[in-house]
Amino acid sequence: MMEALGTKHFSLVDFIVFGMLLAISVAIGLYHALSGGRQRTTQEFLMADRSMSSLPLALSLMATFQSAVAIVGTPAEIFNNGTQYWFIGCAYIPGLLIPARIFIPVFYRLHLNSVYQYLELRFSKTVRICGTVTFIFQMVIYMGVGIYTPALALNAVTGFHLWGAVLATGLVCTVYTTLGGLKAVIWADVFQTLVMFAGQFAVIAVGIHQAGGPAEVWRKARDGGRISGIDLNPDPTQRHTFWTLAVGGVFLMLALYGVNQAQVQRYLSSRTEKEAIMSCYLVFPCLQLSLALSCMIGLVMFACYKEDNPLQKKVISSRDQMVLYFVMDMLQDFPGLPGLFVACLFSASLSTISSAFNSLATVTMEDLIKPNFPMEESKATLISKLLALVYGLLCLAMAYVVHILHSSVLEAALSIFGMVGGPLLGVFCLGLFFSSANSTGAVTGLVVGLAVALWIGIGSFVARNSTIVLETNSTEMLDLGNITMGPVTAVVETIAQKSSILQALYSLSYMWYSALNSTVVVITGLLVSYMTGPMAEGDVTPGTLYPVWGNIRRLFKLRGCYVPPAQHSTSAQQWPIIQDKELNGAVTKTTAEEEEEEEQQSFLPVTGKVLVEHESSV
Repeated sequence: MMEALGTKHFSLVDFIVFGMLLAISVAIGLYHALSGGRQRTTQEFLMADRSMSSLPLALSLMATFQSAVAIVGTPAEIFNNGTQYWFIGCAYIPGLLIPARIFIPVFYRLHLNSVYQYLELRFSKTVRICGTVTFIFQMVIYMGVGIYTPALALNAVTGFHLWGAVLATGLVCTVYTTLGGLKAVIWADVFQTLVMFAGQFAVIAVGIHQAGGPAEVWRKARDGGRISGIDLNPDPTQRHTFWTLAVGGVFLMLALYGVNQAQVQRYLSSRTEKEAIMSCYLVFPCLQLSLALSCMIGLVMFACYKEDNPLQKKVISSRDQMVLYFVMDMLQDFPGLPGLFVACLFSASLSTISSAFNSLATVTMEDLIKPNFPMEESKATLISKLLALVYGLLCLAMAYVVHILHSSVLEAALSIFGMVGGPLLGVFCLGLFFSSANSTGAVTGLVVGLAVALWIGIGSFVARNSTIVLETNSTEMLDLGNITMGPVTAVVETIAQKSSILQALYSLSYMWYSALNSTVVVITGLLVSYMTGPMAEGDVTPGTLYPVWGNIRRLFKLRGCYVPPAQHSTSAQQWPIIQDKELNGAVTKTTAEEEEEEEQQSFLPVTGKVLVEHESSV
C-alpha cells in the first residue's frame, strides 16, 4: 500500500486542513470545560444538564455509529458487490420509528441516567449489572475498529506511523471528552458531521468529473452489474438480500438506536421528551443522506476503476483501502481535498470514539460505582472524568487486536453489534413487553443469548477460514495431477455432509445476528420465567411496561371495548395514562379527551400501575 501511494503525500494545505479539525475538536472540549457549570457535576458532565435541543442531538446520534466504518466500508461494499446494500435504508424507517414511539417515552419518563437502571427497576440489580458488563464488553471491542480504521487511513496517505496515528486518534478524543463532557461530545459531533458531509461531497464531485459525468457513471455501473435490483431470495444464509437488510437490519437498528447507552444517553440529555422524540425522527434524513453519499462514492469509484481495478492488480491489499487509494489518486491535483477527506474520516472516528468513552464512563459510574460506594458530587465528577480517560487508554489497546484480525471493517463492526447488541435488545424487549418475565428468566436469557451469539459468530469465523484453507490445499493437490481430484472431492463432500447443519448455521448472514440473538433471549427468558414462577403483574415497577394491547386498542379506536376488571377498582390499579410534560419527569393523568387531542403530537402513552409514592418520587 505504501509503495503504491509513495508519491501521493499530503501537501502543506492538506496538513493545515487536517490540523484544523483536531484543533477545533480540542477547542470545543476546552470551551465547555471553562464555560457554564465547568463540568463540576455528574449531571453536567455525563448528561449535559439535560439541556440539549433536537437538531444537535440528531446529528450526534447519526455521527455516533456511522463513523469511519460507513465512510470506508460502505463504498468498498458497493464497489465490489453492487448497490444491494443500499436497501438497508428501508430498515431505517421502523428502526427509528419504534425507538421514538416505544423506547424513548419509557426511558425518559423514568428519568434515568443509565439505560441499565431500567433493568433494575424492571427486574433486579443482578440483571442491571449483567447488562452493564455486557455493554462495556461490546463497546470496548467496537472501539478497536473505530480507532484502527482512521489510523490506517492516515498511515496510507501520509506515511505517518500506524501506531502513532492510533495514539493521536485516541488522545485527541480522550482529551476533549474528559475536559468537556457530554456537551463537548455532542457539539464536536455536530462540527465533525459537517466535515464528514463536506469531505464526501468533495470526493463525489471530483470523482464524477473524472469519470465523465453523472450519465457516464450510471452507464458504467449498470454495464458492470453494480446496479442491483431487489433480491427477494428468502435464504437467510445469503449475505445481502432485501430481507436480510430490510428486516434483519431493523433489529440491528433497534439494538443501536433503541437500547444502546451511547444513543439513549443523548435522548435523556434533551430538554423535554418531545425534543428527545424529535431528535430520533431527525436522524432519519441524516442517515439516508449519509448512506446515499457513501454508496455514491462506491459507484463513482467503480466508474473510474472499471477497467483498472487496483485490488485485482495487487496495488492495494484490502478492499477497505479502496476509498483511501481513490482519494489520493483522484484528488492529488486538488490541494486541500485529500486533507478534507482524511479529516472527514477522522471526524467520523472521533465522534464514535468520544461517544463510547462518555457512555462507558456513565454506565460504570451510575451502575457499578455509585450504587455501591456513595460519595460527594465533586468526587463522583472527578472519578467520571478519570473513567473517561481510562477507557480511552483501554480502547487504544483494542486497536492492536483489530489489527491482527482485520478484515472487512463494515462487516466486522456490524457483526459485533449483532452478536452482543442482539442479546441486550432481547433483555429490554423481555422487560418492556412481557409482564410475566422475571429476573431469573432475564439473566438466563441474556447468558444463553450471549452464548449462542458467540458460538455462531466465532464458529462462522473459524468455518470461513477453514474453508479457505481447505480450498487452498485442494487447489494445490489438483495442480499435481488429475489423479488426486477424486480423493480430494470425496474428502470435501464427506466433510460437507457431516457438518451441513452447522455450516448452515455458521453461514447465516451477519445481518440476522441481532434478530436471532434477541429472539433466543426472549424465548429462553419466557420459558425460564414460567418454570420458576412468572412475575405477578402487581409486582412490576410502575412505568416499566409498554402497554402493547392498550395502544393497539387506541390505534383502532376501540376504547369502548375495554372494561377494567372489577377487582381493579382503585385509582392505583386502573392502568391510568402517564403523560410526562416537564423536564423533571412530573407525572400527570390525562382524560380521554386530552388523550385524543395529544394523539396528534406523536406521543404514545406509557402505561403502568402507578403507585402514589412512585408519583412523588419521580
